[in-house]
Amino acid sequence: MLPWTRATFADLCRPGVIGMLHLAPLPGSPRWGGDLGAVTAAALRDGRTLREGGVRAVMLENFQDTPFHPGSVPPITVAALTAVATAVRRELPDCALGINVLRNDAESALAIAVAVGAAFIRVNVHTGAAVTDQGLIEGRAWHTLRQRREFGAEIGILADVRVKHSAPLAARAPADEARDLRLRGLADALIVTGAATGAGADPAELAALRAILPDCPLLVGSGVTAENIHQFLPAADGFIVGTALKEAGDVAAPVSAARTAAFTARLAAAVAGSKA
Repeated sequence: MLPWTRATFADLCRPGVIGMLHLAPLPGSPRWGGDLGAVTAAALRDGRTLREGGVRAVMLENFQDTPFHPGSVPPITVAALTAVATAVRRELPDCALGINVLRNDAESALAIAVAVGAAFIRVNVHTGAAVTDQGLIEGRAWHTLRQRREFGAEIGILADVRVKHSAPLAARAPADEARDLRLRGLADALIVTGAATGAGADPAELAALRAILPDCPLLVGSGVTAENIHQFLPAADGFIVGTALKEAGDVAAPVSAARTAAFTARLAAAVAGSKA
C-alpha cells in the first residue's frame, strides 16, 4: 500500500472531520467502573450524535485508561476495545472508523481494525522517539508496516508529528521529522497537535509542513474550534475533534448535538471561503 494522497483522504473523510469517541475506563484500567455495557452505550450515543451532526468519520480510543501502558496493552483491553468497536461499526455502517490504542500500541490497533473493518489507525509515535508521561516511547514503523502487509489490510496509518503530551528525545526540526514520517515511515497522513489535549496547534507549523509535503494529507489533531477553523485552511485536509464537540467544551462530557452541527456548518463555510 502506498501512502494516501490528499484526494484519497478526501474520499475517506468527508467533510474533513474525524469525531472522537472517548471511551470511559475499560476493564483492567485503574478507574474501571465494572459495566462494559454502559461504556458501549455511551460510545454509541456519542457516535449517533456525531453522525446526525454531519460527521462521517469517527475514531475510538481508550481515552480514560490513564495512566496508559507505554507499549502493548493487555489482552483485556484489546478484547474490550474490539467489543465496543464492533458495536460502533454496526451502529454507524456509513461512517469511516478509526482506532487508537493509547499510548502507542499500533499492533493492537491494527489487529482490532482488521477484525472490525475499520479504515484507519492512529499511531502517536510512529518513527523516532519521544519522552512522555509514560517514559521513553520508540516508534516501530518497521514493524507496523510489515504487519499491515502481512494482514493484507487496506488500513491507513495516521501518524503524529511531535504528539501532544510529549517532547522529542533529541532536538530536530519538525520539517525533518515530518519528512521521515511520510517518506521513510510511510505514514498515510500526518497529524499536527498542540502541547496537550485541547491545546491549539500552530497554523504556521501546519503551513510549513504543507509547503514541504504538498500531496500528503495533513490533519489538525487538537484545539480546533468552530471559531478558529479558518486559521488552518487551506493547508489542512482534516480535523480530529474531541473537546470542541463536547457539552460545554468539557472533554469528559457527552458529545453535544448543537456544537457538532455548528462545527460542521462552520467548516463547510470556511472551506468554501478558502476556495473562493
